[in-house]
Order: sequence, then structure tokens, then C-alpha cells
Amino acid sequence: MAKNLAPDSTRRSEKSRRAIYDAALALVGEVGYPKTTIEGIAARAGVGKQTIYRWWSSKAEVLMEAFLDLGEQVNREAGQEPYAIPDTGDLAADLKAVLRATVDELKDPRFEVPSRALAAEGVVNEQLGRAFVAKLLEPSLQLYAERLRSAQTAGDVRPDVDPRIALELFVSPLAQRWLQYTGPISHEYTDTLVDYALHGIAPR
Repeated sequence: MAKNLAPDSTRRSEKSRRAIYDAALALVGEVGYPKTTIEGIAARAGVGKQTIYRWWSSKAEVLMEAFLDLGEQVNREAGQEPYAIPDTGDLAADLKAVLRATVDELKDPRFEVPSRALAAEGVVNEQLGRAFVAKLLEPSLQLYAERLRSAQTAGDVRPDVDPRIALELFVSPLAQRWLQYTGPISHEYTDTLVDYALHGIAPR
């Protein structure tokens, strides 16, 4: 006689969590951040509101966690370590590699649609904007800064350079071009940003 097994609550919780992530990202891309609600996320995910409030206190928290999880998924699928910048000893090659991966992520519809919605809302919603920077952007920027400090130690970057400012020479133009549609983004574009940032534009 078959033995009746109790439902696996861990598996059930993970399935619900995954459905909530997917629902939150889909909704914010479809209707924007202001019109995305806990009720809407719950209905889309097929769970009760109380399930969401058991794990998160606001829709912002849901979206931030869902977005972090999405980034990890993209990295896993690409066979990359999450939130890592290589240090092969060749600064230009390392920066070009990570920026190429960033371009691929920004052009991935799964990432692009919700990230544009959140970024746009962050411009007019200071609280969300600061949370977006602190939880999603700043950790990545710190990795760039650490890689530049390593390059300073190796003698590949001047010791008087501020890494936090220097990283903006290639990160900020990419972000602006992507957000404001001022031009196409591509591997060739980010490779050129790195070359300009590391070698300047004055005659050699």
C-alpha cells in the first residue's frame, strides 16, 4: 500500500516565492511601478496577500528582491559568477568583458522591461530611487572600484586616481545611452568606452 506523504512545505513556499517574483516583474513592466500593487501581484501569482506580507513589507521590497534574483538567473544561464569582475591582470580586457555582459543583460527583454520601469520611477520617487541605487546599483559599482584599486596596486592606473569617479567614465555613458535612447548599445560601444577611459582622447 502506498504511503501518503505530507506536502513538502519548503517546495511549496519556493514555488510561491518564484511565482511572486515573476508576477511582480511582469506587472511593473506592463503597468509601471505606481499601478503595481500587492493585490495585483498576489492575484497574478495565484497566492493570497497574506503570503506576500509574510515575506515582504512593501511592493518595493518584493520588486527589489525579484530583480536581484533575476540578475542571478541571468548570470547562471550565461555561466558567469554573480556580481564578479575578473582580475586576469589585463584591466582593459576585464572591463570590456564585464561591460559586454552588461550590454547583453540590458538587451535581454526579461531584464530590460522591468528595469526601465523601476529606473523611470526612481527618477521621480526619491525613496525608491535611493533604494534602487543602494540595493542594486551600488554593490556593482563597488566591484568596479575594487578592480580599479587592484589595477592601481599593479601600477596600471595612476595612484592619484579616485576609482569611484573613474568608473563613471565607462559605466555612466552606457547607462545614459540605454536609459535615454541616445544611441545603440553594443559590445563595440562599450569596448570603445573602455579604450577612451583608459587611454584618453588626446593625441598620443
